[in-house]
Amino acid sequence: MNTDIIEGKWKQVVGKAKRAWGELTDDDLKKAEGGKDKLIGVVQERYGKTKDEARKAVEGFLDKNDF
Repeated sequence: MNTDIIEGKWKQVVGKAKRAWGELTDDDLKKAEGGKDKLIGVVQERYGKTKDEARKAVEGFLDKNDF
């Protein structure tokens, strides 16, 4: 996934991420703004996942949603 594409579609990503990960707050998503690696970190922190688990979850989410 191209990071530029994620940054360009960030508002769409945020809406779908809120539905996918209900525990993410607006502040969490603001921390991750526009960056796949940052989103991985936020998911890892909020859900207590390992970095690899969070990476797989975020990449699966992005692929599933055509980002």
